[in-house]
Amino acid sequence: MKKKIITIVGARPQIIKSSAISRAVSGVFKNDLEEVIVHTGQHYDENMSKVFFEEMMIPVPNYNLNVGSGSHGSQTAKMLAGLEEIFLNEKPDVVLVYGDTNSTIAGALAASKIHIPVVHVEAGLRSFNKAMPEELNRISCDHMSTMLFTPTRSGIDNLVKEGFKMDILEGASINAPHVYHCGDIMFDNSIHFSEISDEKSTILSALNLEADTFVLCTVHRDSNTDRKESMESIFQALLDIAENSGLKVVLPLHPRTKAKMHTQLSADLIASITKSDMIKVIPPAGFLDIIALEKNARIIVTDSGGLQKESFFFEKPCVILRPETEWVEIVENGNAILADCDYDRIINAFNSLLTRDDFTFPVLYGDGKAAAFICDKIVTQL
Repeated sequence: MKKKIITIVGARPQIIKSSAISRAVSGVFKNDLEEVIVHTGQHYDENMSKVFFEEMMIPVPNYNLNVGSGSHGSQTAKMLAGLEEIFLNEKPDVVLVYGDTNSTIAGALAASKIHIPVVHVEAGLRSFNKAMPEELNRISCDHMSTMLFTPTRSGIDNLVKEGFKMDILEGASINAPHVYHCGDIMFDNSIHFSEISDEKSTILSALNLEADTFVLCTVHRDSNTDRKESMESIFQALLDIAENSGLKVVLPLHPRTKAKMHTQLSADLIASITKSDMIKVIPPAGFLDIIALEKNARIIVTDSGGLQKESFFFEKPCVILRPETEWVEIVENGNAILADCDYDRIINAFNSLLTRDDFTFPVLYGDGKAAAFICDKIVTQL
């Protein structure tokens, strides 16, 4: 008898991550698992959600809660109510959640409260900054989960420090959770979609870009977009990088950032960005286009956790627009530098990475078969 998985997605990275699991479920595990996909609607912009399902041939969600934007409390509350109703009707064997968003914590809490096992993919990651809502979400979710799958050795170390045991022999349960080092499902996706991107993406020609002649930048975290001084610092640094390095800056603009630019940036800075031939502000890009941009950029500048890892997957240096990161391995290995939203640190990090030619890219994130590993453990251990 097949086990029913309800997969919860709500933000762009989760939609992308879920494609790896969906491929495994519909392929090797088609006789063992049935997947029901629930989209919370946390990211409701069409370019930020629908396009990813279409591009990656992910099954259309069985449910969409359409919660939209809102405060953390109101958004999470709407999700809790909608998800609990779906869980009671569908009666899944397991609920699978990804990462650290409000969709993640809502799915884990709604499921665990009614005794449905929770599987957390990307467990164990820590920034050690509880001022970040994402940090609270990921810690809480881990401690409500029955199976925890971490992409890194540091994730395992973090969970051990929090009291999780690695030698449990009994069946997995919320009181005796199983913890696994599985590698990163985004590495699975990067391998799978890289060739498809080469075949299908036309974004480089559309933007008249050549390899290694541009910087790819994304900014979306509210810690950067909601503070005027942070936005001013980041965008002034991007403008100066574009004008002084000879590299164009390509900026796929997140809806939050687009809305905030006109309130958080000075009129003079907006005018300079608009007039510059070296800065290309574009709408949110689909995943195949993002891969093409990542593979061909000289350097990536981002506050996105996903792009930090993908920069490593595609062997690109990365300036991280955050004071800390859960992906500590790429910083420790010298592939990325933490610059926060500080102008001088951003410029110095960029210049340092631009002039280096001795990067190494050891195996940090598994063998590209994380999704199959996860599905196998759900089938055999639950």
